[in-house]
Amino acid sequence: MRKLFIDLALPGMKVGRPICNSKGNVLLNAGVILTRRYIQRLKSMGIPAIYIDDGLLSDVEVNDVIPDDIRFSVMTNVRNFYSNLEIKSDESKNVIGVKNIGKGIKDIINQLLESPDIVVNLTDIRSVDEYTFGHSVNVCVLALLTGIKLGYSKAKLYHLAMGALLHDVGKTQVPDHILNKPGKLTEEEFMAMQQHSDFGYEILLKNDNVSRLSALVAQQHHERLNGQGYPNCLKNDEIHEFAQVAGIVDMYDALTADRVYRPAIAPYVAYEMLRDYGDFIFDSNLINAFLYNVAAYPSGTLVKLNTGEIAGVVETAPGYTTQPTVRILFSHEGKPIKDKNEIWLARKDCTLFISNVITDESELNTIRSKLS
Repeated sequence: MRKLFIDLALPGMKVGRPICNSKGNVLLNAGVILTRRYIQRLKSMGIPAIYIDDGLLSDVEVNDVIPDDIRFSVMTNVRNFYSNLEIKSDESKNVIGVKNIGKGIKDIINQLLESPDIVVNLTDIRSVDEYTFGHSVNVCVLALLTGIKLGYSKAKLYHLAMGALLHDVGKTQVPDHILNKPGKLTEEEFMAMQQHSDFGYEILLKNDNVSRLSALVAQQHHERLNGQGYPNCLKNDEIHEFAQVAGIVDMYDALTADRVYRPAIAPYVAYEMLRDYGDFIFDSNLINAFLYNVAAYPSGTLVKLNTGEIAGVVETAPGYTTQPTVRILFSHEGKPIKDKNEIWLARKDCTLFISNVITDESELNTIRSKLS
C-alpha cells in the first residue's frame, strides 16, 4: 500500500485505506476499485491524495498513530472553537470549547504513552476545507511524540499539546482573502498574515483554561534561532522550547501534506531538510528528538538499494528512522523475488542502504507489470 497524489489516480486501481470525510464517514472503503466517476468525485470534494493497494506490498498495513475516532473528535472540537471565535460568540462557549479540546488532548497523550515504540508512517489525507484542522491535530500529535522523547511530564505534555493544537488560532482574525489566496502574498498581505501569531497569543491568554506556556506556542512558533522569524525576531533562548518544538513539527507537517495544487514533499526530503536546519533555524537536539519517531521512508515506500535491487519498506523502528526493514521484491536484474526476504538495514552486518526512492509512475507501472 502506498500514497498517491489524486491527479495520478487511474480507473482500475484498488483503494488501500478507507477514504473518509472530515466527520470520519467512509467515502470509499479499502478494496474498492476506482472508476473515473469515483476519481472525479474525490477531486471535486478536495481530496488531494489516496492510499492504493497495487499488489506489491498488500500485506503491509500503514496505520495512524492515534485511532480515527480520537482524531476526528479532536478535529471537530477545534473546528467548533474556531467557529465560535469567527462569529464572536459569548465567552462561555469558548470556555466549554477549550474544556472539550482538553479532554481530547488527554486522550491523545494517553494513547501515545501506551505505545512507546510507535513511529509515524502515515500522512493523513485532508480535504481542502479541512486542511487547517487536520494540520492542527497533526502538529499536536507530532509535538507530543517529541515531548515524550524529551522526557516531559504529563503536565508539560498537556501545555505543549494545547499550544500546538491551537497554534494557528490567530488566523481566525486574518481576512479570508489573504488566508485563501492561491498565489504569492504581497508584502502588505504577508505582514497582515504575520499578525496571526500575536492574535493567537491574545486569544489564548484571555482564556482561563489555557496557560501562558500554551499561549506562547501560538505567538512564537514562527520564530527562528537565527532571528529571522516573526513576529518579534527572537533568537536562541529567547524562544520558548515548546514553541521551537511546535515550529519544527509545523514545518514538517506543512511540507509533507498533500495540497490540491501540489503533491506532498516526500518524507525523506523533508527529513533531510530539517536535519540541515539544526542549530541554525531550530535547536538540533529538538530536531533529533522529533526525527526519532518519524519514518524517513514510510511503510509501503518502494526503494532502490545500493545493489540495484528493488525493495519495499515494511516497518521502521524508533531511532532507526532512515534504516527501515525492507522486503526485497526484485533482483538487480529486475527478476521478481518470490520469497519474502526481509532485511533490517540497521543490522550491524548489513551492507545494504537505500540509494533512491522510486516515485515515477511509469517506472512503478513497469515494476507492477512484472508481477502479472
